[in-house]
Amino acid sequence: MNDTTKCGTVAIVGRPSSGKSTLLNTICEMKVAITSRTPQTTRNAIRGIYTDTRGQLIFTDTPGFHLSEKMLNKRLQQTAIRALSESDMILYLLDAKREAGPEEEQLAALVKQTNSPVVLVVNKADIASEEEKAASAAFLSEHFPTPPPLFASAQKDEGVDEILIELFKFAPYGDLLYPEDAYTDQDVEFRIAEILREKAMNLVSEEIPHAIFSEVADLEYDEKTNTVWIRAFITVERETQKAIVVGKGGAGIAKIRAQAEPEIRQIFSGRKLRLDLRVKAQDKWRTNPIILDKILR
Repeated sequence: MNDTTKCGTVAIVGRPSSGKSTLLNTICEMKVAITSRTPQTTRNAIRGIYTDTRGQLIFTDTPGFHLSEKMLNKRLQQTAIRALSESDMILYLLDAKREAGPEEEQLAALVKQTNSPVVLVVNKADIASEEEKAASAAFLSEHFPTPPPLFASAQKDEGVDEILIELFKFAPYGDLLYPEDAYTDQDVEFRIAEILREKAMNLVSEEIPHAIFSEVADLEYDEKTNTVWIRAFITVERETQKAIVVGKGGAGIAKIRAQAEPEIRQIFSGRKLRLDLRVKAQDKWRTNPIILDKILR
């Protein structure tokens, strides 16, 4: 047994928009999970990998925990709960700018049921008042007497080193599960689809972001021209939403493509990119089990 290197899995949990995806990207120093001003941007369990001389931590960024009877939201809850049971440790983020309520109470109860080591973090400490930080810390301490919560700003990379120190204390000894330079285990098609979804979500407002999913239909590599060809779709629920995403004269879809292509090119370093991006409408996809099975992992 390896008794010099540590390797453990960590479930990052919290309510929607608590900063889980931002923290994961900050820790991995790469864009692993998409972020948006829209709550519940994360729909799948996204894995990010951090490695240093102490060992390796494999993080799972879970969907924000939200109480709802809608089919999509219930599936997202199941994804978060499954990640809790499958991880060695739990990193519990609480948004200092939001008052704890019934959702936070239920999430805390679920975390306690796992009996796994928990690292508690009050996030957004850089923009919270002293009263807000004290209230957040009091809530966590009430439910988890030890260890005391840490204060951090995932956005500004403040307090992140302290989080890693605590996680490595709890991590079991073992060999690395991934190469030292790995930062995610997502497949290429999924990463491309998530980049496109992020750009589309940030383009629109109100309810439309929740009605968006994206997928890669074809991905081919032409060796003669050193070109990657991608055909992808952004799907919404109604024709009126499609018109908004496409934009007047195609301005919306052009903006999505322009913002997405630089990030996609980073995946295919040194290769040319040809992106065929289209928008389509599929009625009530959020209540279609076949589609949910396809897009939720």
